[in-house]
Amino acid sequence: MTTVDSVPPPPMRLRELVFGAATAAAVRAAARLGVADALGDAPMTAEDLATAVKTEPHTLRRLLRALSCQGIFIEQPDGSFAHTEMSRLLREDDPHSLRYIALWCTEPWTWDVWPKLDEAVRSGRNVFEDVYDREFFSYLNEEAPESAHVFNRAMTTSSRQSAQDVAELLDLRGASSVADIGGGQGHVLASLLEKHPELHGTLLDLPAVVANADPRLREGGALSSRVRIEPGDCREDIPVRADVYVIKNILEWDDDSTRRTLANIRGVARPGARVIVIENLVDDTPSMRFTTAMDLLLLLNVGGAKHTRQSMVDRLTDAGLAIDEIRPVNAYLHAFECTVPG
Repeated sequence: MTTVDSVPPPPMRLRELVFGAATAAAVRAAARLGVADALGDAPMTAEDLATAVKTEPHTLRRLLRALSCQGIFIEQPDGSFAHTEMSRLLREDDPHSLRYIALWCTEPWTWDVWPKLDEAVRSGRNVFEDVYDREFFSYLNEEAPESAHVFNRAMTTSSRQSAQDVAELLDLRGASSVADIGGGQGHVLASLLEKHPELHGTLLDLPAVVANADPRLREGGALSSRVRIEPGDCREDIPVRADVYVIKNILEWDDDSTRRTLANIRGVARPGARVIVIENLVDDTPSMRFTTAMDLLLLLNVGGAKHTRQSMVDRLTDAGLAIDEIRPVNAYLHAFECTVPG
């Protein structure tokens, strides 16, 4: 029976850390094979699971043993395997599924850029363009459609799961309009409109993104009469006037893109308008192991960065916004609530 040991001494812990790629690869393999989907509520033998997912039993057992050491699946005394809270998150039908996020963080390009982290640290810029000879999103959309699909599903999953937390946190009573800037498919906007029946909203994002907006927002959807969908790039222009602007998880590009986006909002917003910026932080948060890792991945692929509380405050105040309050949304997001001065 595989068990999860207590924290090992430093020499063994360092050995485990440098083999971290093996754990990431094992999670990816389980997700791609559909092991968590094949395993139901009752324990199953490696042989039965192997039949279900079309693998060799002995190699599947080795994969499951490695994952069980990390708390992903558990090996029973009789040698069968059962779900844990973490392994259920790899199921596609779990309401809190992280399957596509697990795949996104282990896509093929990641294995090419991680070994060049020292180069990125030395130069302070992304290395993705050195490896693939093109900008990150151009590569995804033109050369790696499967990876682009995984990215879109991962972002949709993440947005859906946090949208309700955002809606529960924000009190928009008294506002008549809200704009979700760089809002992806509009899950946050839809949750806000459902909470506030008097509210009208605008979703702004790239044309290819808003073309797949949440069905509730599109023509014929339950919220469509209160929604305007605006294709555009917030770094270039924000042709939207609203009482409240929501900007979630997009101010992690290079500094110039962040500055331009905030300047565009500052330029169009009326005095007294609220600007609510929602971001992961790499400090002052219980999820630092996750956010600091994502921070390094952003450096590698787009030259971007996750923010500290102070770096976010600096960028918002430099843009001329007055910060009213900073509040946690959940374990991995913070909301910076700002006002446009008169």
